[in-house]
Parts: sequence; structure tokens; C-alpha cells
Amino acid sequence: MRFNILTIFPAAIEPYCQASLLGKARAKNLLDINIVNIRDYAADKHRKTDDEPFGGGPGMVMLAQPIYDCLADLRLPPQSRVILTSPQGRPWTQSLAKELAAEQNIAVICGRYEGIDERIMPLVTDEISIGDYVLTGGELPALVILDSVARMLPGVVGKEESVINESFYDGAAFDHPHYTRPADFRGLKVPEVLLNGDHQAIAGWRRQQAAEKRKRVRPEL
Repeated sequence: MRFNILTIFPAAIEPYCQASLLGKARAKNLLDINIVNIRDYAADKHRKTDDEPFGGGPGMVMLAQPIYDCLADLRLPPQSRVILTSPQGRPWTQSLAKELAAEQNIAVICGRYEGIDERIMPLVTDEISIGDYVLTGGELPALVILDSVARMLPGVVGKEESVINESFYDGAAFDHPHYTRPADFRGLKVPEVLLNGDHQAIAGWRRQQAAEKRKRVRPEL
């Protein structure tokens, strides 16, 4: 997969992409992360990417021209997904991450300021929101999308079961509780069922615990 991130702050994106699973996936050529500076496509010598809104009002609006030219230069294959991070977008979910993981080429436009000139919308295939709150820009949502999609790709996560057993995978609401050594930590003990080697009993306990967590934390699911 090639994952293109269009931003005016590449330095906010690159460090995370060098670390942990993403860094390893890039090194193994399992994932191509292309971070593109929108300012490189500005038409003036000051590399301007925003201007005041028509009709007045506070804040600035990102210019259409640099984004248009940036996407044109990427030469995305037909039917590529072009995502705009947006408060009014489709809510980000695990099922949507799985859907996008089947794509070969994705571009994410990181919004900033009061928004982006509406005239870029013919180029956008998806508007995606990671929650009902306001952020300074779209860089964090872009990383959230990248991270959750990347771990669905074959070979990125060491053990496939780690992905299959995660929260929200294929309709599951939450993962079960996890424990590791020591079995007794300052008087807090691991449930006995996890120590007896009965895999059927362990599986049943884990299903029960996940269901109880769902009822307690997110009863609407």
C-alpha cells in the first residue's frame, strides 16, 4: 500500500512514521508512506497556502490551488481513495479501517485553520472524522487513520491473532483483560482460570469478561 499524507507540517508526521510498527513496516517495504508538503505547491514565493474567507469571519481558509496541484502531481491511479479529515465526516471505525486496508493507494488531506476551500471537494472521495471534538489540524487524525489501517496489512503485526483478537474486530466490541508475569503483583493476583492450562475454560472466561466490559462501559453496543 502507498499512503500519501498531504500536510503543511511534515515535521509533525515523520517522527511517528519512523517509530514502532510503522517504522518496521516501511523498512520491510510492506507500507510506503509518502509525506507531501503542500507548501511546495504554493503559487507564490512566500509559499502561501491560506487566505481570508470570502464573506468575512474569523480565521483563514486553505487555498484550493496548492492542494489541486499536489494531488495532480501524485498521479494517483483511478479509483484511489482521497480522504479529507473533517469534523462532519464519516465516523472512523475498525470496519472502515478494514475497508481501507484493501486499497492500494490512499491520500489523506490534513485540514487546517477554519477549513479548506470547498472547491477541492470534487477531488475528495471520503470525509472522515475521528470524533466529535476540535483539533488544531488534520495531522493527528491522519496518523490515527494510518496507524489503524497499517496494522491490518499482512505482515505488519507479528502475529495475525493479535489483530483478529483486538477490540472491535469483526463486530467484537471489546477485548478481554490481559495479564502477564508475575502471577502475584503486590497482592494483586492473576485469575486462577488463566493459570490452569484449560484452554476451553480460558476461552470461555475471556468471552465472558469481554461481554461484561461491553455492558459496563458501552451498553449501547
